[in-house]
Amino acid sequence: MQPFEIIDLIDITLVALLLYYIYRLMNESGTINIFFGVLTFIAVWVVSSKILEMQLIGTVLDKFMNIGLLILVIIFQDQIKRFLVELGSHRRWNFLRKIFSHKSKTPNTDKSHVMPIVYACMNMAKSKTGALIVIEQSINLDSYENTGDMIDANVNSRLIENIFFKNSPLHDGAMIISGNRIKSAGCILPVSHATNIPRSLGLRHRSALGISEATDAIAIVVSEETGTISLAHKGKIISRLSSTDLEERLSSLNS
Repeated sequence: MQPFEIIDLIDITLVALLLYYIYRLMNESGTINIFFGVLTFIAVWVVSSKILEMQLIGTVLDKFMNIGLLILVIIFQDQIKRFLVELGSHRRWNFLRKIFSHKSKTPNTDKSHVMPIVYACMNMAKSKTGALIVIEQSINLDSYENTGDMIDANVNSRLIENIFFKNSPLHDGAMIISGNRIKSAGCILPVSHATNIPRSLGLRHRSALGISEATDAIAIVVSEETGTISLAHKGKIISRLSSTDLEERLSSLNS
């Protein structure tokens, strides 16, 4: 029997941290039951095949384990994408970006676009005009911008309201804002498939959650039915925000 060494402790710690991160990710996306099911299956496989050395059940479970990775990739493709995106965009890698890229994206400290967004959302909430606004953070949203019509205009409250006016051809899609510019409108976003989303939330809210699960973007929703304002970020949504709440959250979350 090999002695327990420091490398074994590091190995166990890394696995524990990985499992904790996966647990948190699954819990946020509403797939925690699948996570526990996978853990149970792995535990049964280890005990029966590796510890008790049961030949028949071990052989059957071994076959499942061989294709298990492919099945997990299919089931958790959205969560895996988010994990890799967050891993690659984490601030601890900023020094590598500065080394390998000639032009590094400097954080946007200008908050001049916050108040026009807040004013537009409050006016649309009063008139119950549905809207979905996505604010880009550190993760690039070019692939989503290309699904809509390019605008590339300064952030302006009246322009935002006109784009989401009920008779406007772009009011059904999402608006994407990068820095102090409205990049595009009428954009198509991924829809969240989380099972813990309240039934009262419509497609706009699910799209806001979807983009917040896939990226680190901030998504603002104005409900067409109730006129309430919601904000989604990192797979969580907060509803019934006042103008003060929205301003404070946008100012604190914007990078």
